[in-house]
Amino acid sequence: MPLALLALAIGAFGIGTTEFVIMGLLPEVAGDFDVSIPTAGLLVTGYALGVVAGAPLMTVLGQRITRKRMLMLLMGLFIAGNLLSAVAPSFGVMLAGRVVASLAHGAFFGIGSVVAAELVAPEKKAGAIAMMFTGLTVANVVGVPLGTFVGQVVGWRVTFVIVAGLGVLGLAGIAKLVPDLPKPEGVRLRDEVGAFRNVQVLLAMAMTVLGFGGVFAAITYITPMMTNVAGYSDSSVTWLLVLFGLGMVGGNLIGGRFADRALMPMLYVSLGALSVVLALFTLTAHNKVAAAVSVALIGAFGFATVPPLQKRVLDQAAAAPTLASAANIGAFNLGNALAAWLGGLVISAGFGYTAPNWVGAALAASALGLAILSAALERRSTSPGKVVTGAVTVAEAPVPVHH
Repeated sequence: MPLALLALAIGAFGIGTTEFVIMGLLPEVAGDFDVSIPTAGLLVTGYALGVVAGAPLMTVLGQRITRKRMLMLLMGLFIAGNLLSAVAPSFGVMLAGRVVASLAHGAFFGIGSVVAAELVAPEKKAGAIAMMFTGLTVANVVGVPLGTFVGQVVGWRVTFVIVAGLGVLGLAGIAKLVPDLPKPEGVRLRDEVGAFRNVQVLLAMAMTVLGFGGVFAAITYITPMMTNVAGYSDSSVTWLLVLFGLGMVGGNLIGGRFADRALMPMLYVSLGALSVVLALFTLTAHNKVAAAVSVALIGAFGFATVPPLQKRVLDQAAAAPTLASAANIGAFNLGNALAAWLGGLVISAGFGYTAPNWVGAALAASALGLAILSAALERRSTSPGKVVTGAVTVAEAPVPVHH
């Protein structure tokens, strides 16, 4: 694997750290700005919505420059957002800093996926994408716990300064190691938007929303579930999240490796296993050991879907993949927000802290159904008696003769 992938992974590590570390620092931030915890939670919601909106917006704005230069500009935006958060004199400025940083997230992973795939041979594309996403998964094992610890001991502002420093490291790595690949000739914004007329691209994005949403339905409420149901202490939740992160790292690498060999079967296995583990988590959450194993497996099977889903979008939008790739990153965050909301609904309705696991299982099973449908449509479109025209498949039929 080229060294350029390491530079992309460092950028991904910084982005992953800033996305998730805020969850562990909400009490400190809320106390400093004298706002409630639910109000401080807007720092999480605002970031997620910024990713969803920023992914297509920043990709469109970067149409006229090379992908390397755009990646560097995105890392600059990420650094500026985190520094603004670090020095924010008020909660409103802090929220603005979070949104600025989030605007870089979707486009960075979207454009980075395209660049990573172009750096290697066709049969290694999913593995290259997985290598970049390793930075995001390792952030959950190392960056988030360390950032939370530093924020609680020294101050949350220091954490955001350190994260900005990671952005500087990523920017330097991209400048030094990522080649200035030429953009494909003749690809206009109209072509990029046209990829969304392909039903297979839309199905892949729907799988992303539902599949990874299944993970977040459960993980969003991991603290009350583990403390009130499994019987863990509050301090143990950090280590459970490290287990979740380790599962993500392993699942991401396995998903990347096998997606290059058999992409759709990899999706069937990972989505099917994820739905089963989430359903069982309703029961295993009552036992400390079984709950810990389940948390790791949810991370593994959940992130095993990421490289194949990202590669599926790239494959189906091969002529103009950049915007579709970035939009799919937004789809991950849309799934996170949707699943967290649905999980909160079932808890509020009185079904208990384990109820979000059923929501997650249903979402993952729905994604599996879409994967099966997608493969069936693909087989139909390439079967004898069909003619494939761009994104539209039409059946050949005798021309009627009018007498």
